[in-house]
Amino acid sequence: MKRILVFVLVVLAVVGLAQVKKIKFWVAPNPNQEMFWKSLIEKWNAEHPDVQIEWSVIPAAASSEEAILTAIAAGTAPDISENIFSGFAAQLVELDQLVAFDREFGDEFWKLVETRKMSNIIQGWKLDGHFYVIPIYSNPMLFWWRGDLLKKLGYNEPPRTYSQIYELAKKWVVPKERYVISVIAGRNWWDRWFDFITYYYAASGGKAYIEKNKAVFNNEHGRAVAEFIHTLFKNGWTAVDLGNDPLENGRILGQIAGPWHLSYVKEHYPNVYPHIVITPPPVPDNYPANKPVYTFADTKGLVMFKHCKYKKEAFEFIKWVFSNPQNDAKWIEITKMPPAREDLNTNPVFAEYMKDPYFAKIAEYVAYAVPPALITKTIDVQNAMTTFLIEPLMYLKSTPEEALKNAVKEINAILW
Repeated sequence: MKRILVFVLVVLAVVGLAQVKKIKFWVAPNPNQEMFWKSLIEKWNAEHPDVQIEWSVIPAAASSEEAILTAIAAGTAPDISENIFSGFAAQLVELDQLVAFDREFGDEFWKLVETRKMSNIIQGWKLDGHFYVIPIYSNPMLFWWRGDLLKKLGYNEPPRTYSQIYELAKKWVVPKERYVISVIAGRNWWDRWFDFITYYYAASGGKAYIEKNKAVFNNEHGRAVAEFIHTLFKNGWTAVDLGNDPLENGRILGQIAGPWHLSYVKEHYPNVYPHIVITPPPVPDNYPANKPVYTFADTKGLVMFKHCKYKKEAFEFIKWVFSNPQNDAKWIEITKMPPAREDLNTNPVFAEYMKDPYFAKIAEYVAYAVPPALITKTIDVQNAMTTFLIEPLMYLKSTPEEALKNAVKEINAILW
């Protein structure tokens, strides 16, 4: 009888183990994000013994993208992963690797979108009519000004339009000593997110610069931005090399910056920090004063792979995380980045964080921050943008019209 009882208990134990569904989850190689996910997953696993999330950091490689692609080829990719930017999402969709959340989960997906208050934000992630990414955070690129230096020039608030910046330049610029703003972020491919693309979104009201796999920025908005950049260089109101920390050291009055730069300034330039004024990017003179200004979103999200065995359970975990605003509050507390929500300034859950005027201003623009184009050749496209648009404008080797025309021609040759 004892043998039978032991046998039954062993069988039950084995059956119980077999019923545990394990979901493999990769998180960004970032200490703060690791801390966030670790505590959440421990709570989920304790409450859901039948569905366990096995998490690990995306393996070391030249990039997260390379690590994930290598794992896909080796058959060791995760079921779900975060740290996915829009261009990589497009590449994974082209490889037929991702689950379309709206197609797979239908009303449950849209209920999550509404619950998390990201109905507008999610539209920037549409690819071929479907949604493959749950955006996690959204860092709006905004313009930082030295309010103290502006006041010395008689400005109670920063300039809003291009012509106002030109007038400011005439009062402030001393060649080879100080300039009005930093208008170009650098020569790396990713720098285009933080100059031309940001300015283009602002000038166009958030319109796409690549549409239906074709560059479309040779238009009135692109011409306005190109003319703005060209004018600043032509008149010597900005320069290619502005030195280290030019805003903090008073060599310029303004620049594009992201939320992560706040802690750097606060630590290294405590006397400058209180004088930072944050505004949306400058706009062309004819941009309506009562219209919201859009900008570029430094944003990443979470995806589910088609090979995931337990899709329903994985989505239950995703819903569990993102349906609770307290989790997004925890995200702010740990990472200092704004979650991809449109109610940060109105939801009382986040009221404590809105006491910081800088974070409140950044949060205000999350709803107007647009991801980069969902294309598979982001690096090639933005390298071409550098070579055929930005550098000719910087070095005055081309007119704005010629530079735009050449850049669009080269980019379309890459895309097609």
